[in-house]
Amino acid sequence: MTEPGLINKVPRVRGDLIPNAILSKSSWFRVGGPAELLFMPKDELDLKTFKKKLDPDIPFTVLGATSNVLIRDGGIKGVVVKLGSNFNHMNNYNDLIIVGGAVMDMKISLLAAKKGIGGMEFLSGIPGTIGGSVKMNAGAYGNDVSDILYKVKLMKNNGSILELCPAKLKMKYRNTSISKQSVVIEVELKGYQCDQKLIFEKIKEINNQRSKTQPIKNLTGGSTFRNPPGCKAWELIDKVGCRGMSIGGARISEIHPNFIISDGNATANDIENLGLEAKKRVLDNFGIKLEWEILRLGYKIERN
Repeated sequence: MTEPGLINKVPRVRGDLIPNAILSKSSWFRVGGPAELLFMPKDELDLKTFKKKLDPDIPFTVLGATSNVLIRDGGIKGVVVKLGSNFNHMNNYNDLIIVGGAVMDMKISLLAAKKGIGGMEFLSGIPGTIGGSVKMNAGAYGNDVSDILYKVKLMKNNGSILELCPAKLKMKYRNTSISKQSVVIEVELKGYQCDQKLIFEKIKEINNQRSKTQPIKNLTGGSTFRNPPGCKAWELIDKVGCRGMSIGGARISEIHPNFIISDGNATANDIENLGLEAKKRVLDNFGIKLEWEILRLGYKIERN
């Protein structure tokens, strides 16, 4: 898959450049082809220099924890960037939590709890990085990231840095104006003073509810579709008889029909085709077009 010499066509870096990097092992679905070239920047300056000098014709994709991503079997062409430990810092100042873009949402909720900062408990129910969560305005249990976002530090395609408040991001349900190629470097979240015991109790309640209503012990990619206005995606999928339906090694969860799970042998094609079948049935029966919440990346390989 790797274009000969691609590694020689990108800027020199201090971090790691890995041709034909395996992505399936770190994907939540455990599927997908390789990254043509994986870049793990040493720090913010390394990433800035790279983006500033990178040929704009070379595709550039940002990956986080891949908890709501499907990497297709053909892999991802061009450069795939994944932030590492130097983007994992966490601090707080009064009611603000300040974190790097690679920090997992669960860790943020626990830090906030320890500091007596309320309003971030719902993050314990989102198994992704804060960078990805800000980009898609992720949410759970009655709250969205837009409810707590104070400021975001973004790196644009040309390496320039912007610090933006939520009003500049056009944040809507599972959507923002942040481009796919922009990298979330740092996030500031604002909560409120609250009793630690109450915060930890709410986190426990969320985790208990999640374990009962979502297939968290299976290989999955989170919610498959966004909820259409006025209804729930899982109810529509259930009503058209898709609960438990399977294609290859992929199956629509019996616990929560808006989740697709893999038995460990599924291909990305199995998963995507199963989602497309559910999408078609809902459209045919209700005239409602389900929109993907899972971000599908890369190129398909059709198998006989």
